[in-house]
Amino acid sequence: MAATLWGLYWIPLRYLENAGIPGLWASVLIYSVSFCFIFPKFFKFRADFYATKTLYFLLAIFAGWTNLAFVLALLEGEVVRVMILFYLSPVWATLLAFFILNESLKKQNIIALVLAIAGVFLISWHPEIEFTKSFDRADFYAVTSGVAFAITNILARKIGGVSHSVKMCSSWFGVMVLAGCGILLTQNGFPVVTLNDLLLIFVLGFPLMIIMTWTALYAVCNLPIYLSSVLFLFEIIVGAISAVMLANEFITIIQFIGIIMILGAGLINTVTAKIN
Repeated sequence: MAATLWGLYWIPLRYLENAGIPGLWASVLIYSVSFCFIFPKFFKFRADFYATKTLYFLLAIFAGWTNLAFVLALLEGEVVRVMILFYLSPVWATLLAFFILNESLKKQNIIALVLAIAGVFLISWHPEIEFTKSFDRADFYAVTSGVAFAITNILARKIGGVSHSVKMCSSWFGVMVLAGCGILLTQNGFPVVTLNDLLLIFVLGFPLMIIMTWTALYAVCNLPIYLSSVLFLFEIIVGAISAVMLANEFITIIQFIGIIMILGAGLINTVTAKIN
């Protein structure tokens, strides 16, 4: 369910942007609605927050950037390309485990890393444009969102089996703070919000965002990493089909090969994790 809903999330975001509500403001408004509905449960379990508040602050930063950067990438870039670059996250998780947790890199992990890097080059490659120029801001948002997502998963597991409400509130608070900083830096004034826009924002905040976040957190915290990683890849399929049908996006043969290489890298890492 989480993968399906996140795969379709770009549709209302682009509708709001076309209505004059940019991604930063849309993020603040949507996550504020979600935060308000969950905050009473957060307050009930606030002792859990104070017990490990440093981890929750880190969760707010990395989960906040995961969500915000993903939104901005979907609005500025091609849906399929953004989702593929985002799902380099299993590769980043492997590298984080190597550098931070001192886990050894197996031959399969190295193969997956090479496949993923080559896949990124193929997805971003245009024969008439230098790679550094074809790798645009949307790609940067997507890749860094994937890195932050890998760190978020580690933090969510590190925090342990406390109420998901506390984790969700911390994550959403991070989105609101980071988006608010972006608004201050870009000096975007408050957009004109019609009643229809307000209703859509409300529905996205409650119940959709709560369902999307809770189901994703449940999968990350309760399913084996190899299984949750494979299931989340379904988001790419949903996003690709919806983008082709509704946004008239198309994928070149070279980009398709790059997609297969990145998916293959993710599957190699998840299968290796299962064996271990």
